[in-house]
This record gives sequence, C-alpha cells and structure tokens, in this order.
Amino acid sequence: MVMVDAQTIEKKLSAATQELLGSAPAFSANLSFYVADDRGNMIYDYQGNKGLTTASTQKIFTAAMALELLGKDYRWLTTASYSGEIKNGHLQGNLFLHSNGDPTLGSWRYEGFKPDDFQKQLISAIKNKGITSISGDLIIDDGYFDFQTLPGGWAWNDIGNYYGAGVWGVNWRENQFDIKANGKEIKGFNVDLQNLQWVNDVQTGGTSDQSVIYTAPHSNVGYISGFLPAKNMTISGAMPNPPLQLGAELKSWLVANGIHFSGNILTASQQRIDNKPMEQYPKENIFWEYPSPTLDKVVYWFMRKSVNLYGETLVKTMAIEQSGEGSYKAGMALMKDFWKSKGIHPNTINFADGSGLSPKNYVSAKAEVQALLYAQKQSWFPIFLESFPIQNKMKMKSGTMSNTKSFAGYHTSAEGKRYVFAIIINNYQGAGVSEALYKVLNVLK
Repeated sequence: MVMVDAQTIEKKLSAATQELLGSAPAFSANLSFYVADDRGNMIYDYQGNKGLTTASTQKIFTAAMALELLGKDYRWLTTASYSGEIKNGHLQGNLFLHSNGDPTLGSWRYEGFKPDDFQKQLISAIKNKGITSISGDLIIDDGYFDFQTLPGGWAWNDIGNYYGAGVWGVNWRENQFDIKANGKEIKGFNVDLQNLQWVNDVQTGGTSDQSVIYTAPHSNVGYISGFLPAKNMTISGAMPNPPLQLGAELKSWLVANGIHFSGNILTASQQRIDNKPMEQYPKENIFWEYPSPTLDKVVYWFMRKSVNLYGETLVKTMAIEQSGEGSYKAGMALMKDFWKSKGIHPNTINFADGSGLSPKNYVSAKAEVQALLYAQKQSWFPIFLESFPIQNKMKMKSGTMSNTKSFAGYHTSAEGKRYVFAIIINNYQGAGVSEALYKVLNVLK
C-alpha cells in the first residue's frame, strides 16, 4: 500500500512538473526538484543534482550549520573600555567601543535590545564609571573581522539597498537607514548619515517603489535612481560606514548627557585605509559588556524575514570561531566542508555567500533536501523548524531573485504523510512564478 501511494504521488508530481516545464514562461528555464519522505526515501527526482542559483533557500544551510557549530545560546558581545586614566571625572585618554560582529546591535527587532536600550545602558555605564569629560578620541574598534565587508559576486544594484548591507566588525541598526520620500523629493532620513553626499536622479512615477539606492562601503557618495510614486513613503538603503555612524551617534549621546567630548571619531577600518597605526584595544580596562540576543532568536528572524546581514555575519562568525579567520573565504570553505561531511556531494553545493544573494551560488534541490533531512535528526531541530515561514499553507523557506524562485521545507499531507522537498527554477520568464511552483507543490497536500 505504501509503495502504491508513493508511485501515485510520483506520477502526479511528474505530471505537474511536465505541465510547468511545458508552459510558455518556462520555455528556456532550468529546474531542479527533489522530494523525499521524512526517512529520506526518494519520492520524486527531476534533475535533483543540477546546481542552480537558489536565492534565499540557501539560508537553510547557514542556519542549520550555525545552530550546530555555535549553539542556540550563542551570543555576540560588545564592550566598552578606555586608555589612559580617569582623574576627578576626567578621562585623560580614549574611549573605546569594540564588538565581535554582533549583527543585532541597535536592531529594532528585539525587545530590550533596541537603539534606545543600547544608548541608555552605555551612557549609564560611562556615568557609573565616573566619567564626566573625555580629552581623547572616541575609537570604534571594528577590526574583529577582515576588511572585506561584502561577499564577492553581489550585484552592484543590490549592494546599496537595505538587503545588500555588508558585514562589519561593528554593525549598527542592521546597517540600514531609511529615506522619507514623496516622488522625486527626498524629505529626510531617519539618521544623520555621516560624510555622505547624495546625487538624486529618482523620478516621480508608478504606483510602487521602483527605486534603486547605490552606496558602496566607505564611500562618501550616495546615488538614487528609478521611480517612486507621488505619495509619502519610506525606502531603505545600506549604510556605507556603520562603525562611523555609531561613533557619531555616540558622540551626540555624550554631549546630550553633559559628558564633554571634543575629540575625533576614529574607526579601525578607516585607520587602515589611511595607513595609520591603531591603538590596541585595552582589554584590561573593560567597564561594560553588552551581550546580543541568543542565536535561536537571530535564526528566527534570519529565516522569517530573510535578513541577509545575519547570514553573512554567521558565515564570518563560524569561520573565526572554528579557524581564527573571520573572512568570507574561510567561511565558504567551512560551509562546504561541513555539508560534505554530512554526506552531500561537494559538486552540488558551490557556495558564494551565506544568504543566497549572490548569483554565483549554485546548489541543487537534492542537496537542500539532504540538509533538511539532516536537520530534523538534531536536538536543535524544533528551533530550526519554527524559523520557517508558512507559505501556501506549507512550512517552507522561499528564495527570490530576478528570474529565479525557490522553495524548500517540510509538509505533512492531509493523509498524514510527511514530505521534505526543494524546488528551484532559474530563467523563468514572466509573472506568476510562485503560483506556478505552488501548483506543483500542491500535489504534496
């Protein structure tokens, strides 16, 4: 009876797949589709080993690996320290802020960890230390990871938008800023962006946001083009220098709280650009520690809202924890070795980043299913499963890029049969790609 059911499902999936591939928008498309039961037995395979650009379903590899290597209770840590001496309330030296890459620093997503919470706790710690004035500089030590903030292969028209924010040793507000606009008129920003001049070529038109923001790391020029409708709306971009932005905001907090400061704002990355020496972070004088939310909460938002910044931070964090090198190169090698050790063929997992934003990623549907099957055997699986959104009444992660769509996840049918699946299509020309794939996946219901 089980064999008959499996054969029936296989035939239905085959018919639905052929109908999809026979449609006009899929004329030159590539498809990789693989379905297994929850024990790993293959139910259906259409080019399951074909490597395709996945978009955000690639996040399943990063999230599962992070839960295993870092653990659900892992926290990043931001600390404050100083050099010199404190005499009669006067810090005769520099004030330092250091982080090991906390991607949630100043995020609005977590209760108790929002920008105001960070500000209040840090200023309170400075006051409790008895500091009322600072004669030195404010140094944002963002040198925990390597200098490269963006993975190779990200598209230029993605990089300046909020979802294309890079990874720094010190991240702030998820490295995102908001622009308030009405058509071609820019009315303001949610933060006072530092050292950034704007070239505005956006035009009024359309009914939705069709704008593109361009901001490169360390650049002092921002460019916006495309179309925005003639109504008040908010669009979001990627900060070109999050450590400097945090330093400027911290300076304003000091002044607002009556703490005299007239020095400069320095960052480790800028000192490297200027070929200037950087004072060693004084670990012996740490007076404040600010832990991040736990990893399980980060994974939840990473998967539910597809926060690319989290994925790239996880890659570098796992790399530096495992090998001492916080780079994309080390992270990609680690990811491939990890999943190869779990039985996935290395030719089916060619990773270029941890989030799926790079079109240079090539992953197969079978590899995604193998990762999902591995995850469900682990103690952290309930956390992993909870992070999956529900779409089309199925528990699955989606991925979307130009002419690319993917879904991967778990589903229990009306008859109680449990399936693990992944479907990836590239070069689908036309609207309605999600509905086209839903029609295939509905066979599993």
